[in-house]
Amino acid sequence: MELWNEMKRFLAKIVRIMKEGKLFASQGGPIILAQVENEYGNVEWAYGVGGELYVQWAAEAAIGLNTSVPWVMCQQEDAPDPIINTCNGFYCDQFTPNSPSKPKMWTESYSGWFLAFGNAIPFRPVEDLAFSVARFFEMGGTLQNYYMYFGGTNFGRTAGGPLIATSYDYDAPIDEYGFIRQPKWGHLRDLHMAIKQCETYLVNSDPTYIPLGPNLEAHVYYKKPDGCAAFLANIDQNVDANVSFNGNFYSLPAWSVSILPDCKNVIFNTAKVVSQRSLGDFSHRQTSSVKETILATSKWGWYKEQVGIWSNNSFTSSGLLEQINTTRDVSDYLWYTASIDVTENEKEVYLNVASLGHAAMVFVNKRFVGFGYGNHEDASFTVTQKIMLNQGKNTLDMLSMIIGIQNYGPWFDIAGAGIFSVALVDLMNAKEDLSFKAWSYQVGMEGEYLGLDQTSLANSSLWTMGNYPPVNQTLIWYKTTFIAPEGNGPLSLNLASMGKGQAWINGEGIGRYWPAYLAPTTGCSEPCDYRGSYDASKCLKNCGQPAQILYHIPRSWVHPGENLLVLHEELGGDPSKITVSTRTGQEICALISESDPLPVNSWKPNSEFKHTSPEVRLDCERGWKITSINFASFGTPKGQCGEFSHGSCSAENVLPVFQKACIGHESCAMAVSTLNFGDPCVGVLKSLAVEALCSA
Repeated sequence: MELWNEMKRFLAKIVRIMKEGKLFASQGGPIILAQVENEYGNVEWAYGVGGELYVQWAAEAAIGLNTSVPWVMCQQEDAPDPIINTCNGFYCDQFTPNSPSKPKMWTESYSGWFLAFGNAIPFRPVEDLAFSVARFFEMGGTLQNYYMYFGGTNFGRTAGGPLIATSYDYDAPIDEYGFIRQPKWGHLRDLHMAIKQCETYLVNSDPTYIPLGPNLEAHVYYKKPDGCAAFLANIDQNVDANVSFNGNFYSLPAWSVSILPDCKNVIFNTAKVVSQRSLGDFSHRQTSSVKETILATSKWGWYKEQVGIWSNNSFTSSGLLEQINTTRDVSDYLWYTASIDVTENEKEVYLNVASLGHAAMVFVNKRFVGFGYGNHEDASFTVTQKIMLNQGKNTLDMLSMIIGIQNYGPWFDIAGAGIFSVALVDLMNAKEDLSFKAWSYQVGMEGEYLGLDQTSLANSSLWTMGNYPPVNQTLIWYKTTFIAPEGNGPLSLNLASMGKGQAWINGEGIGRYWPAYLAPTTGCSEPCDYRGSYDASKCLKNCGQPAQILYHIPRSWVHPGENLLVLHEELGGDPSKITVSTRTGQEICALISESDPLPVNSWKPNSEFKHTSPEVRLDCERGWKITSINFASFGTPKGQCGEFSHGSCSAENVLPVFQKACIGHESCAMAVSTLNFGDPCVGVLKSLAVEALCSA
């Protein structure tokens, strides 16, 4: 109950701040909804009756604060009235609130999934994401919110765990650097423009279900006497279909929804992506349009950590201690140190170390002998290593590492970490358990204690200086300075040459890095078939590669002149190969067919489309303009973005037409029409392909 009271105090404080700022809708402010708890329903079972009582108490505490706006509980089937239970997930079309008086709300619509060290990069095709959102509104949804719409970065040690990566890009429509990710952003924009066109009908009635065939259905919203809006869905995972609706025939690709704001004209289909695409992904891969600073010629400093106990603030305890309760999360690191006495001559034994997580380095007589680590799905691990013990006293030093503290799941607050078992097994299989002997402990690294990451120690005599830093060294600190690439955009730190550790820019924590941990070599599916239900393991890329090599540096963290880079490298790497880059341009492309949908915003109520042809539309990021057209073809172009080539049918002079219309502009549009380019092959379905470069 003490913890409950602390939560109540916190809730009351937040609501008080909102009221003082006149931020609630009843006060004229923008807040129309408030939330208490988050996805507690997923773990409530683990707490038995106590969990049920807590839900009731949390609801009463929230309602008692008199916010004058509705309260919601996400993923909480037993949310008591008047709290609204809402849905979080990849799909929420089948979700039904626990009372007919409550609206159907989707508070977390997953645009992708988070990234973990040692895993391939998950991504979600926009065709499926758009399908899930369209299905939700087709079946009576009232509110939908993306998680994430804008990707982020877990700076410093803020990443959750275990082993959540520093990047929280999430394959969002706007990436963690603030760049628009196409075609995801553009296709979702078109989707919501189409839904907006149906608004008058969506808010007037519940949908009427009309079967159209196997796995084919329509949901129609009526408003008398003004007609209707309809959603036509093909929920088959494989088979395209033609359907009859309202006296007209419509083509429905598998796993797609068409939106008809007047029950007649299709202005959007979730499977037909007509928005532009971007080449490259600045969040995960270095693109060609970058300005780069190479650190190889920089002057370097380094500081070598000593192995094991490094100060007199260490302590001794019998047995192996759990790490999080010991460090109190002031550091990722905890040293476990013990001595092993050997009375006979040197002997060869197996050292068995077992840990709850997340990683550990093992040293015998100050020599590195092994490294073990878990993964996001199971952070525990064991290390078995054959070692040689000398006659007399031997030292065993183990550096246990946390890579993000668990922040979700039942009883996550007591989830442990650190080493729990140490044993020696000789060649005759005789076992000596060292787990309960006296162990000495040291919280953190000496470099942390000294503050080597801070700008105040940049010129300290602690650093050894030179032009060529030592490489492939364990437990070493590096520092250098660099001039940031010119521009106003965010920066990217490429740490592909490093092993595992943490990085700082001008004293600000960039986050944890671990390029040495490679994803499995199998299981990737790029491109990924959008058809069929999506989960976090369905669409993966970068198999056999590090989860993350590029690290976000906000432009506000650097200044003109020299900037300080500090790294704490644990396993070994080559800092001279590090680069700092900024994006200077954007390669964009589009491929639109004569049969593709017309622009969504060209349709107006009570009228036909104002355009008669689909369009190629190109848009640069704000501040950039189209500086070149690298390819343009009308006819039967082949290939995909970045690899286009002319087909057997190709109109002449397409490139100069685009150059005249687009170069020097932030955006341009071109109809996919023989009126612009002539007809190079009569009777053949034609497409328009273009590649362009945007830059400052």
